[in-house]
Amino acid sequence: MDGSNITQTIIDTINSIFSTLFSSIDNSIYSVLDRLVFVDSDVVNNGFMSNFLNGNSNRSLIIIANSLLFAFAIYYCIKLLYSHFVSTDIERPYQFIFKILVIGIFVNCSYFLVEFFIDINFNISSAISKIGEFSFNKSINFSSLITNLNSIVTIEGSTFNIFSLDGIVKGFISFGLLSLIFSYTLRYVMIKVFVLITPFAISSLVTKSTSWFFKTWLKSIFSLLIIQSFVSLILLIIFSIDYSDDIFSKFMYIGGIYALSRANSYVRELIGGISTDLQFGLSSLKGFINK
Repeated sequence: MDGSNITQTIIDTINSIFSTLFSSIDNSIYSVLDRLVFVDSDVVNNGFMSNFLNGNSNRSLIIIANSLLFAFAIYYCIKLLYSHFVSTDIERPYQFIFKILVIGIFVNCSYFLVEFFIDINFNISSAISKIGEFSFNKSINFSSLITNLNSIVTIEGSTFNIFSLDGIVKGFISFGLLSLIFSYTLRYVMIKVFVLITPFAISSLVTKSTSWFFKTWLKSIFSLLIIQSFVSLILLIIFSIDYSDDIFSKFMYIGGIYALSRANSYVRELIGGISTDLQFGLSSLKGFINK
């Protein structure tokens, strides 16, 4: 076997490996992204979360949050007694009682409220997708994205070449979407975490010294949820472009995937919150704790 045949065999093997890899990504990653990105109340109503969110359970976090309110009430009583000796201003008893009762009501309804807002957010992102579906006669989601992509870049058969422009574009897009899986998986997990601590965030409003926790929690969970509306808008733009088999269309796809990967960063710059980018996720979580 001469050198040219060996080289061609190596190239064909590499192309076959990448073709199989990209096909595998196409067949699995897009539907998973739809479930991870477009979060509805199912994120709360699964078996694991129900063990914590069931108000009649002895393990319920609501009971612990109510105990925390009781601890705040004891702390206020001690502080009120101490204020008579040092002559310091303190919140009047009837104001504190009214406030802690109102907060107690919201604490006990906290999971219902957060589930309600998650559904509202999902309906907003779904409405954006429906507008695109009505306008372009296509489902605006990641599952439909592969159909458009494969109409531009073909990866099946012996025609695929990783060393061609199509191969490079397909590689950028596939690995970009693979990175989205890790980013939005982290987001999905963090939404669950912030849902679980909802009653504690609300109970922190009892005192001014702890109210920062609620403000940070609210900004963080809002930024995590609103991302999916930004993703819907980006997908809407991607599907609105009239693609054809040319270089411009291929690079527009790369730009769209990059915009999807940066959605969290754009939201974070606008309203704050935590980052779900892998390189910033741990530092953002540390910053949330240290605030």
